[in-house]
Amino acid sequence: MDFRFSEEQELFRKSVRDFVNRELPKSWARELEKDEHAFPHELFRKLADAGFHAIGIDEEYGGQGGDIMTQMILARELARSLAGLTWVWGITSFAGGKSVGIYGTPEQKQQHLPAIAAGREKWAIGFTEPGGGTDVLGALRTTATRADGGWILNGQKTWSSMAHVADYILLLVRTTKEVEKQYQGVSLFMLPTASEGVTIREIPKLGMRALGSCDVFLDDVFVADGNLLGEPDRAWKMLLPTLNNERIMLASFCTGILDGVLEDALKYVQEREAFGHKIGEFQALQHHIANIAMWKEQADLIVTKAAWMQARGLPCQREATMAKVIASELANQAADLGIQILGGMGYSAETDMQRYWRDSRLFRIGPITNEMARNSIAEGLGLPRSF
Repeated sequence: MDFRFSEEQELFRKSVRDFVNRELPKSWARELEKDEHAFPHELFRKLADAGFHAIGIDEEYGGQGGDIMTQMILARELARSLAGLTWVWGITSFAGGKSVGIYGTPEQKQQHLPAIAAGREKWAIGFTEPGGGTDVLGALRTTATRADGGWILNGQKTWSSMAHVADYILLLVRTTKEVEKQYQGVSLFMLPTASEGVTIREIPKLGMRALGSCDVFLDDVFVADGNLLGEPDRAWKMLLPTLNNERIMLASFCTGILDGVLEDALKYVQEREAFGHKIGEFQALQHHIANIAMWKEQADLIVTKAAWMQARGLPCQREATMAKVIASELANQAADLGIQILGGMGYSAETDMQRYWRDSRLFRIGPITNEMARNSIAEGLGLPRSF
């Protein structure tokens, strides 16, 4: 396998790196995080103006095309500076661009994809419910019942990031109650957040504060038939092929965080003096730096392999899941070590180590916990189902 970027991919990577350094510096990301109730609309606009929301969307709908490798490069370069705020691009790209692009009717694609590509629509995801966590199907209580010309939705979603500013929520609901298997009888809707009966409330949280994560309450919400995405009752089977993409993207965010951690740690030890020496001369700190560099290389290899396989249509569920686990744990471990290297300044909100740590900590939990991911990997190796 040759994982080297093509000339076009390398030029794209360099152009994104230049854009991030110029328009999205780490200092600005820290400023965005200061007000946890202020969504960074200017960041969303900058990403739209750069054409990044159009990546992954077919050119016939105003997009720029590009496969998972292109998206991986973009995600990693953005996360080096933005860390978890990269989801400002990623959520709409996945919930709207990816899902509508795969499962939408021609009419739905024409309605939404040009708007997403141009940055005129924001999307959120509404899968998780209170008490559910990774057990999405077991906790699924939100229902949709047939009505004249559409459906009536009732229930509650939680941890729906960007729901408070989104135009649409990609909503997973149960449309048939009597089923043999939990994955049967569930459907996907494109829920307009302006619909009557929708109430959205932000959740205070540790990291990605400016992004905003929300509870969503649905009280007799009418959704027209035209907002059903794909076939009714078959949503879970539809979603499974997209999970690899989501895990590769998250792992790419984590690899970008590793890039940022190493960059900041190296800069600090080469400038900071103690006991009459640059602290980069101390063996213990050199070992810490070497560990972070090795972790970055490990994450880079597994994430690139998973993306390379998906781009070629090869089965990559195991590789994508491994990439998610490995990259998220190494990124969080590296950020924690980065705080140790910087000492008090690492704990200070004046630097980025604490931001890298807070954001990467969530990636060990969602969208699937690393424990559940390990269950999936073990089951794929022939071991019995453990849950």
